[in-house]
Amino acid sequence: MGTGTSIGRVRGLGAAKHGSQHWWRQRLTAGSNLLLVTWLVVSLFRLPLWDYRALTLWLSSPWASVPLILAVISVFYHLRLGLQVVIEDYQHDFSRVVALVLLNFYAIGGAALAIFAILKVAFQGAVA
Repeated sequence: MGTGTSIGRVRGLGAAKHGSQHWWRQRLTAGSNLLLVTWLVVSLFRLPLWDYRALTLWLSSPWASVPLILAVISVFYHLRLGLQVVIEDYQHDFSRVVALVLLNFYAIGGAALAIFAILKVAFQGAVA
């Protein structure tokens, strides 16, 4: 006999075997968010001036732009993982599929837009 409830065995429903992987990804992105956002706050407070020129010069360095891009990727992936759980728990009809597709478009689009903005400032800051 298999594990699970008797009605689950009859319907052929069981564990999806993806819960622990999702849980670990959520925890890993939370940890990386904590480290990268802490780095960002400390880095911004260490700047001598908070004007446009100082920020563009700071962001033109790969030591600033690469961790910032990693932070954007981590934050948007963490957002997607968290909202996916909320949608899967509370949506039960076809709107669930639509909401998950829209969530993926939002997460990928938002991350791409943020990365583009960082790269644009980073490459133009080196020239200016």
